[in-house]
Amino acid sequence: MRRPDQQTTTRPAPEATLGTGNGTGPAGPDEAPGAGPAAQPAAPGAGPDTPPAGARPAKPGEPSGPPAATGTPAARPGSAETGSAGAGFTREPTAEGALAPYLRGQAAEFLRSLRLHHEYSAPADAGGHGAAEAARALRRAARRIGGSLHTFRAALDPHWADQLRGELAWLTGILAREHAYANRLARLVDALHLLSGPTLPAARGARAAGEAAGADAQGRAALGVGAARAAALLERRLTLARTRSHSAALQALGSSRFHAIADAVALLASEVPAPSGHAGRAAAASLLEPAELAEQRLLTAVAALPPDDTGPYNEAQDAAWHQARLLLRLHRYAHEVVLGGADPGLTAPGHALDLHRDAVEAAGAAAAAARTPRIAPATAYALGVLHADQRHGVESARAAFRETWPYATALAAP
Repeated sequence: MRRPDQQTTTRPAPEATLGTGNGTGPAGPDEAPGAGPAAQPAAPGAGPDTPPAGARPAKPGEPSGPPAATGTPAARPGSAETGSAGAGFTREPTAEGALAPYLRGQAAEFLRSLRLHHEYSAPADAGGHGAAEAARALRRAARRIGGSLHTFRAALDPHWADQLRGELAWLTGILAREHAYANRLARLVDALHLLSGPTLPAARGARAAGEAAGADAQGRAALGVGAARAAALLERRLTLARTRSHSAALQALGSSRFHAIADAVALLASEVPAPSGHAGRAAAASLLEPAELAEQRLLTAVAALPPDDTGPYNEAQDAAWHQARLLLRLHRYAHEVVLGGADPGLTAPGHALDLHRDAVEAAGAAAAAARTPRIAPATAYALGVLHADQRHGVESARAAFRETWPYATALAAP
């Protein structure tokens, strides 16, 4: 939608063109921009002065060169005329030409993942790796459908889009909890092992380094006393939460509410409800305006992020970063709809925001465990060190996001 060195948005230039296999929409993942009928190689033996097949020879008095272009000239791949991604459009992407195929494809992926989840959830394979992968694929398709319904709501039936988006948000929230608790437990236990590990050797001949090493050894010894108990406490709490989330997910997948969602997605795989009224039809005629609005919301949220000199313990700022993560996800989905693929420049920033979310939630779990009544002082100390370590992970994730954010003009340096 936008390159770091450009100030353009997702809207392609009016004179841009893009060839596809059938000349009716954006190029697929295996087609290069401009690889349409106009980019086909010339017939064998054809030279620069050879007229195209089916063209009449020039009469006396007429110019013998190629006919003058009467329409819009084709854009060069990678030029400024082809938009920010190096590819333009024969016409603006519409709900019928871009959004409906995208939603149908994601609905088909949702149904395929649901079928695999049922197969891997059989008694012989219950709890296996295949069921977890199918659940992740199911959530991924549901998020893309819900995000597209949110961004392009005006180009669809608004009542239908709001209802299905709300149900998909409920489903993805239910299915994500078990996976989140498992990852949080593994992250915290690994961090405790690293924090309570052996000390690093001090530099030779450095008295200050020796004193620091001695203090570090005492701290690690005190931490090692409570690290095992802290890990056991975290495992009890998070395993219980994971078990409850697993039961809630199984109950949700067997409920009538979920079956209604599956029926709605099955209908979406064959037909996308069209908007009614003149305003709805006008919105469905172009998807560029809502995609650009999603992009501008993201850029505004990123520009409003607090500077990185505020310290890692200001937890009140976490909400702004979470909001930026959600807006980045909506922008990515809109990019997939309008331009036919993901923006590779947003992969690293998105990963940094995911790490930020994981570190924030892990720090919250450590703080909640430290508030457990009647725990030993050594256990509380270990949990406090763990909380500080995760908050520093929050700070590192924010720094990684600032380093990888491709739009330098939208993110002012602190």
